[in-house]
Amino acid sequence: MNLLRKVFPETNSIPRWVIFFIDILICGFSYLFAYLLRFNFFIDETFIWQYLTPLPLVLAVRALFMIYFRVYAGIIRHSSVQDALRVFYTISLSTILLIIINLTYLKINNETAFIPISIIIIDYLGSVLLMSMFRLGVKVAYMRVTKPDESNQKNIAIFGAGEAGVIAKRKIEQHANGELKIIAFFDDNPKRSGNYIDGISVFNPQKDFENVIKKFKIQEIIISDYNITLSRKQELIESCLAYNIKVRNVPPIEKWINGELSYGQIKNVRIEDLIERDTIVLDKGAIAAQVKNKVVMVTGAAGSIGSELVRQLIKFGPKQLLLVDKSEVRLYELTNELHDLLNPKFAKQVKVILADICSKERMEHIFATYRPEIIYHAAAYKHVPLMEENACEAIKVNVGGTKVIADLAVKHEVEKFVMVSTDKAVNPTNVMGASKRIAEIYVQSLSNFLDETNSSKTRFITTRFGNVLGSSGSVIPKFRKQIEDGGPLTVTHPDITRFFMTIPEACQLVLEAGNMGKGGEIYIFDMGKSVKIIDLAKKMIKLSGLTLGQDIQIVFTGMRPGEKIKEELLADKENTLATYHPKIMIAQVRTYDFLRATKQIDDLINSYASQLDDEIVRKMKQIVPEFISQNSKYEALDYDNPHIPTIKK
Repeated sequence: MNLLRKVFPETNSIPRWVIFFIDILICGFSYLFAYLLRFNFFIDETFIWQYLTPLPLVLAVRALFMIYFRVYAGIIRHSSVQDALRVFYTISLSTILLIIINLTYLKINNETAFIPISIIIIDYLGSVLLMSMFRLGVKVAYMRVTKPDESNQKNIAIFGAGEAGVIAKRKIEQHANGELKIIAFFDDNPKRSGNYIDGISVFNPQKDFENVIKKFKIQEIIISDYNITLSRKQELIESCLAYNIKVRNVPPIEKWINGELSYGQIKNVRIEDLIERDTIVLDKGAIAAQVKNKVVMVTGAAGSIGSELVRQLIKFGPKQLLLVDKSEVRLYELTNELHDLLNPKFAKQVKVILADICSKERMEHIFATYRPEIIYHAAAYKHVPLMEENACEAIKVNVGGTKVIADLAVKHEVEKFVMVSTDKAVNPTNVMGASKRIAEIYVQSLSNFLDETNSSKTRFITTRFGNVLGSSGSVIPKFRKQIEDGGPLTVTHPDITRFFMTIPEACQLVLEAGNMGKGGEIYIFDMGKSVKIIDLAKKMIKLSGLTLGQDIQIVFTGMRPGEKIKEELLADKENTLATYHPKIMIAQVRTYDFLRATKQIDDLINSYASQLDDEIVRKMKQIVPEFISQNSKYEALDYDNPHIPTIKK
């Protein structure tokens, strides 16, 4: 065994010239053996002359094709079907050339053949067999020498016994250094169950999943079936988590590097895979007709929602895309990303504008210069506890900034203004949610006023949805960072729940709602079922391959200022109307008189100069009577609020 380890060291491969020399020796031996076999191992002077004379030519021809097909270039211990094919091509084509030479010699000399055809055939079979056996022998010897201690191996199964599953199996065997052992395939196709693929049994997961998991002590499952439905994939992941099994995912074939799967592309399944829903069907033709060849402005363009809106809007061919944001760093990062994605011709149509939406002078200049026709207003402060401590800034940006953009949209006759709002605007319990509700009130009342007076063609549409996965400040990136740091994961309350939606899904629905809006609507999105944050934390721990209580802990920190246990998409007195899109509804909300609302909102915005948060929040509660603070220093204001006499009395 020690000798084998010296011959087949793990870190070195046999030099190519050595492999080439061995292959030549094999061909020479095969040729000699073919003669001996043909003449029943009878040797005389004539035999010696006959086999020695053609041998250099035979070896030269074999060597020529070996060099052409580079049969010596493969790492012998990792020989594959491709290497066997190269051997087959090399020996077959060189044999054909030898037959041609032999027939030419026979025609010229009109005597016996240079090399008997029977010997050429025997030599052909012997060379293919011996060269293949040499490679197989080295591979088997290497696998035996480097075979790891099975007690330290991790047993894994592959879901999907198709082509991608087989490729994944071979990549794992090549690159996992023996730490992973493929035990089984699972496949929902009943025609595949009961068969063997590369010596591995294929099982039906509907019948055999639990038995196989327990019998073979499966520790990890790799999902390679790229035709699996989203609901089936989520069901499978949930089943794996129930047995504390790690789950990894093979990317779709179109994402393979140069058409080949890399072992490094087999990634851990992420929590987004468990919350993600089926692809949304958009009326792309209608959206394209609305956006194509138009000047489109996105405020908050460098944020999580704004940047995804930008990526999706680009596909519809706007005449010019204005990216407005006040974050220099994030705007610079988005610019670099777009330059990498776009061809130089279209990159010139993207205008990056560093600007604060609260600056009337700056925004007036932008509107006058670029004449935007469609606006997606995503700029806002969204962090609840931070806004609870900085109420004046929430009013300045979320309310004042929205009013600046909305008023300029009317002045410059923008066709459509689509505002991104939040579910926290419903029965708000915090400053951030209340500020967004006030922005909704202004936009909607302005739209109604314009319709009544027929004084502007601008249509105002509001979209309202919950938390988006992976957005700045959201819980999932926070949990992911805490897991990387070894924990603990911090959860504010064991019963807290939230609605979740992926960023691309949210932005797609914003585009669809913007397309269908006629003006004055508040659209709410189907957010699915609310998710308990504690369950989210537990699943993320399991997906990371860690054990709750042993490897990492969950700690409850208490409710944050302004936070509530459950979010809502509708206020108590609101109902919905269906639209043609199953995931988009129209909220029937209370209407406000524009002139009265404007007076109150202007008074609120002007109070920013006082920098008195208590006074600002008191005015907010007057505008939005359902704004009842929770876990906040502003709760005391609710006792004295005459607009909400039934609260806390």
